[in-house]
Amino acid sequence: MDLQTSLSQIIHPERVFTSPLYRIAYANDASYFRLIPQAVVQPNSIGEIQALFKFTQQHRIPMTFRAAGTSLSGQAVTDGILVDISKHWGKYNIEDHGKLIRFQPGIIGGFLNQVLKPYGRRIGPDPASIDACMMGGILANNSSGMCCGVTENAYRTLHSMTFVLPNGFVLDTASPNAHQIFEHEQPHLAKGLLELKRKIIEAPSPTLLSEKRRGEGESLAQRIRRRYQMKNNNGYLLNAFLDFETPLDILVHLLIGSEGTLGFIAEGVLHTLPDYPYRYTGQLYFKNIQDAADAIYPLKQSGARAVEIMDRPSLRSIENLPGAPALLAQLPETAAAILVEYQGQSREDILTFRAAAAHIISEIKLIHDPEFTEDPTRQAILWKLRKGIIPSVGAMRPTDTILLTEDIVFPVQSLAEGVTDLQHLFANHGYQEGVIFGHAKDGNLHFLIAQSFNTDSEVHRFAAFMDDLVRVVSGKYDGALKAEHGTGRNTAPFVETEWGAEAYAIMREIKSLLDPDNMLNPGVIINPDPQAHIQHVKSIAQVSPEVDKCIECGFCESRCPSRFLTLTPRQRIVVQRELSRLRLAASSSPLLDSVIKDFSYAGLDTCAVDGLCATACPVNINTGDLTRSLRAASVTRRGERISLWLANHFAIAEKFIGIGVLLGHLAQKAIGMKGINFAIRAAEKITNTTLPKWNSAIPHPTRLIRLHPPQRHEVHFIYFPSCVSRRLGTPNHGFPLPTALQVITQRAGIHLHIPENVSGHCCGMPFHSKGYVQACKVILHKTLRELWNWSEQGKYPIVIDTSSCTHALLTNRHILDEEDQAIQQKLILLDVVEFLHDHVLPKLELHPISEEVILHPNCSLQKLGLQDKLVGIAKRCARSAVVPLTLGCCGFAGDRGLLFPALTTSATQKEAAEVNARKYGGYYSSNIPCEIGMSAASGQEYISIVYLVERASRGEGV
Repeated sequence: MDLQTSLSQIIHPERVFTSPLYRIAYANDASYFRLIPQAVVQPNSIGEIQALFKFTQQHRIPMTFRAAGTSLSGQAVTDGILVDISKHWGKYNIEDHGKLIRFQPGIIGGFLNQVLKPYGRRIGPDPASIDACMMGGILANNSSGMCCGVTENAYRTLHSMTFVLPNGFVLDTASPNAHQIFEHEQPHLAKGLLELKRKIIEAPSPTLLSEKRRGEGESLAQRIRRRYQMKNNNGYLLNAFLDFETPLDILVHLLIGSEGTLGFIAEGVLHTLPDYPYRYTGQLYFKNIQDAADAIYPLKQSGARAVEIMDRPSLRSIENLPGAPALLAQLPETAAAILVEYQGQSREDILTFRAAAAHIISEIKLIHDPEFTEDPTRQAILWKLRKGIIPSVGAMRPTDTILLTEDIVFPVQSLAEGVTDLQHLFANHGYQEGVIFGHAKDGNLHFLIAQSFNTDSEVHRFAAFMDDLVRVVSGKYDGALKAEHGTGRNTAPFVETEWGAEAYAIMREIKSLLDPDNMLNPGVIINPDPQAHIQHVKSIAQVSPEVDKCIECGFCESRCPSRFLTLTPRQRIVVQRELSRLRLAASSSPLLDSVIKDFSYAGLDTCAVDGLCATACPVNINTGDLTRSLRAASVTRRGERISLWLANHFAIAEKFIGIGVLLGHLAQKAIGMKGINFAIRAAEKITNTTLPKWNSAIPHPTRLIRLHPPQRHEVHFIYFPSCVSRRLGTPNHGFPLPTALQVITQRAGIHLHIPENVSGHCCGMPFHSKGYVQACKVILHKTLRELWNWSEQGKYPIVIDTSSCTHALLTNRHILDEEDQAIQQKLILLDVVEFLHDHVLPKLELHPISEEVILHPNCSLQKLGLQDKLVGIAKRCARSAVVPLTLGCCGFAGDRGLLFPALTTSATQKEAAEVNARKYGGYYSSNIPCEIGMSAASGQEYISIVYLVERASRGEGV
C-alpha cells in the first residue's frame, strides 16, 4: 500500500508527509525513546480525525497524537502514523469574564495565561515547560508543576471537553442532555464503565507484587483514594470511578491523563484560578537534606504555595550562573536549599505570610540567614536559578549521553529518607553526577542522570537502576514512579508492580473497552513487555559543538518562524544527528541522499537564522549558528569569489540594489506585482536558481540628505545609516528614514553627524547569514575601521538605525581578528531605539498622538534587550501602545522573505491575524526588512519607530 496516496484520500496531500526527512524529524520527542513513524499527518478537523481512526483500524496501522512533543516518557513517538496537532488546533476563547477558558489542544499553555492576565486569572496546571508544551499534552498527561499540587491540575479544574473516541463517536460534554446522548448512543461503553466502577468498589484488598507496604489490608477503593492524595500519574486515573457517578463524567476524567491512548480531546474548557499578584520569596539553606526535608511540612502548613528543594549537586550546577548568590559556592558538601514562595491576592495577605514565615524560620535548622524578598526582579533571579538546574546539568553532560529526567513521589514524611536512598542508588549504579531537586511540598522529586544507550552495557546499567528504583519507590515507600511526567513507555512495565494485579486488570479493561483494536498509542501505559523501557532508545551521534549540547526538549520550537512551514530547530538537530549516523554507517546510500536533498530546502533555505530559538533553549543553543555553518560548508569557490568581490566593492552593489528597487516600482506600475513575479519565476526555471520575488511593501529608494550638518566641534553623535536604510529607507507614504531621524534630533538640540563616505559599508550580516564568512570578515574589517575613524577612536557614540545591523556589529566578534575585536570593544554602538529612549526623548517636547499603536519588536531588538524601551517610546508618543500576544519572528530575515515568501507568510500568520483584528493608529518596528515582512503579511504599512517620535514631536494628532 502506498501510504502517501492512501492517506491523501482523507487529508490534503500537503498535510501528509512520508518522505524519510520528515519521518526522521518526527522520530524523537523529549524522552529517551526514538521511533520512526511510517507517516506524519496534520489533520485540521474532527472529520479528519474520525477518518484517521477508521483508516488505522481498517489497515491495522497504529496511530499516536502529538502536540508539542515535550513529552518526557515517550508518549509522543510511534512507528505507526504520527498525528501532529500542533499546526491547526490553536483556537481559544475566554468565557464568563475569564472564569472559563476554552481551547483547542494545539495551543501553548503559557499563552493562555497571557490572555488571562488582564482578568487576573490563570490556568491551574503549571508545568515548568508551560511556555513550550501545549494544552493537548497538559490534559492528556494531567500535568502539574511547582504550585499545582493535586488540587489545581486539569483533572480537578475541568469544566467540559469535546472528545472523539476510536469508534468515531464525538460529543461536547457541555451540550444539553450530553449524559443521555452518551448513554443512548454508546450503551456498551456506559455499561462497561459502570461495571468497572462496581468492580473497584467491591474489590477486596489488592494483591501487590512488591514487598509489603503500609496500607496492607485496605480495599482497592481505599488504596485508590489514598494514593491520589499525592501526585500520581502512573497508569490511568482510577480515582475517576470513585469521584464521579455517571458514565460520562467517569469517561472524561479518564481521558485526562490517558496520554492519548483512549481517544482524542478536540477541545477543552477549564475553570481558571486567581493569578496572585503579590509574592514573598525566599531561599533557605540547610546543613543537609534531612534538615531541609524536616522543614517542608511546617513550610507547607504556613501557607507556602511553592517549596522547591535542591540538593548540593543541583546547587553546584547553578552557582556560577548570573545572579547566583556568592553563598552557593561556599556551602558545605552535604548542604541543601529550599526555595519557598508565598502568594496572595493583597498586601495584607503577604503581611500575614511574612509573620507565618518568620515563625517557621525560628523553628527550623538553618545554617545561614534566609534571603526573603518582595522585589520582582530578585524573585525572578531566584526562580531562574531554580529553573536553570536542568539546562546547567544538561550542558555539562558528556556529548554522547542523554539527559534523563524523571519524577517520583515519596510520602512527605519519608522524603529525607527517600532522598538518601536515591543517592545510594546513584552511587551503586555509577551515576555520580546524579542531581536531585523538586516540588518538595508534594513529595515530588525530579532527578537528572546522564545516560548513554550506545552500548549494551550502558543499557543494562540503566535497566538495573530502574529495577532498584522501583523497589525503593514502589516497594519500600509505597510512593509513585510518576508524579507529573506521565507513564509513557518507561514506567509502563512497572504499573502493575506499583498498583497491584486487581488495579492493573481494571486499567487493561479500560483500554480494551475504549480502544478494542489497540490501535491508539499502543505500548504506552499498558505494555506487557517487561523490557519496554529499554527498547527503541536513542543513541546520540555527535554533530558539532553548536548542537551536541541539545537535549531535544523542544522548548525552542514555539519561537521558530519556520515551524508551520518546514522544520523546527529541534528537528534540524535530530536530522543532522541522523545524517551523522548514516554517514558513519555508509559513505553513500539512497536514504542518505534523499535526506540531504530534502534538507536543503526544509532545513537550510527556510531557516531564518534569527536566533530566537536560543532565547527559549534551556542550554542556549542558537540553531541559526548550525544553519550558518552548514551553509558555509556548501559554499562553492565561485560563490566565495563573488561574495569577496561584493564585499570589496559594496558601494557598487548598493547602487545596483537602488536601481533594482526603482525598476521594480516602475514595473509594478506597468504590469503589476503578479506580472513581475510571473517573470521572475520564469527566469528561475530557465536559470535553475532562486531569485528574489517582488513585494509591494518594499520601500522606495532613498536619497541620503544631510540636513544642516554640524561643525565637527558641535558633534554629539555619529549617525551610521545602515545599507538597507540608505537604499530602502523611504516608506511608500513618507520621507526617508535618515531624514526623519535628523529632523527629530535637531528638534532635541542634538547634533548628529553623517560621515561623507558612509556608502559602501555594512555590518556584514547579508554575507554571514548565507555562510560567506570570509566576505563578512572583509567588510566588517572595513566598516569597523571607518567607525573607528568617524568616532575619533571611540570618542563619539555611533547611532545605527536598523536593529539587526546593531546586533550584528555587537555580536560578530567571534569572526574578527584580535585588532578588530579591540576596536569593536572600544566603540559605543547605540541602536536607534536605545538612542531615542535614552538621549532624544528627554530633550523633546512631545504631544502624544491620540491613537493606539501596535509594535513589532523584532528578533534583534529582543536579543539586545531593548523591547521594553521600544514600548516605552511608543507609550510616550501615543495614547497607548500594544505588543501582539502572538509576537514572533516575521521570517523575512534580510532577503529570506524575498527568496522564499512562504516563510514569511507562514511565520506571520498568527501575528497578522491578531494585528488585523482591529484598527490601529500606526504600525511600528525598528528594522526595515521586518517592516517589509509585516507590511506584506498584514496589509498594513509598518514603519520605523522614528516616524512615531517625529509625529509626536511636531504635535500631529493632538
